[in-house]
Amino acid sequence: MKVILLDDVTKVGRRGDVRDVADGYARNFLIPKKLALSATQGNLKNLEHIRRQQADKAARIRQDAEGLKARVESLTFETQRQASEEGKLFGSVTAQDIAEFLAANGVKLERRRIVLDEPIKTLGDHSVGVRLHADVTAQLKVSVVRAE
Repeated sequence: MKVILLDDVTKVGRRGDVRDVADGYARNFLIPKKLALSATQGNLKNLEHIRRQQADKAARIRQDAEGLKARVESLTFETQRQASEEGKLFGSVTAQDIAEFLAANGVKLERRRIVLDEPIKTLGDHSVGVRLHADVTAQLKVSVVRAE
């Protein structure tokens, strides 16, 4: 079945491409999730209009992500944790802790979008990446201090 992709789909193609995919994949996944349209004559005629709409939508989403980046980078997550004399934490600061902090400050994000290879286990200042868009990543300052 020929489809017009409305969004980038891994291992299939990029937005605006006309691709030939399995009928079941198109009917059961791509079309219901609004990732693609069937490539009918009418849709093919409107392809340029669809591409323009998608480009405008992508620009708006990126602009929103840029605004959110400025907001995230203005925040500092300061937390108190118990630590040893050498500065190693008895627990750790995880992506879930950071996601809860961001949600409390009005930035709703999925925990998966926080780029933390492994939990923070030492005292001090750290920088944590937050993926807001495919092209936009903010750096959140995380300060871990010793609990009294």
